[in-house]
Amino acid sequence: MVKYIKPTLKTKYHIDFNWWAEESRSLHRTLLEHLCDECRKAYEADPEIKTMDWVDPETAQVFTVDQLWYTIQTQCSQKSEFLADQLPLTSAIFRLFIAKNNTPLTSVEIQQHLHKRDADTILRTIGGKVVFKGIRPVIPLISS
Repeated sequence: MVKYIKPTLKTKYHIDFNWWAEESRSLHRTLLEHLCDECRKAYEADPEIKTMDWVDPETAQVFTVDQLWYTIQTQCSQKSEFLADQLPLTSAIFRLFIAKNNTPLTSVEIQQHLHKRDADTILRTIGGKVVFKGIRPVIPLISS
């Protein structure tokens, strides 16, 4: 069991892919909800679940990713309505992490990107014991 540590405004968050498996939830199904209209139409024409190898440009590490993630990140996130003001806060944060390739961000950094609510409200929303859309604090690796 993971010990709960109260987060602060300096705590970095990301989408924890392990959470989806732990909770028996479908990341793929959730990603479908975040496709833009144009990409949704293309997906409906070929709904097979596909993965692809993606190379992190900063680390050169190779990852297998859901092609929907890549599509949303490279195409849908470029549209002005992707982070629309009317989105629920947790959906906007989820989309921000996709757009930023899941780069860890603090609630202050999230607020600077979204201009939605204040950092304290964001922290209270994603920093509690209930996890929304796999958004969790980054747990630093402890080297021995």
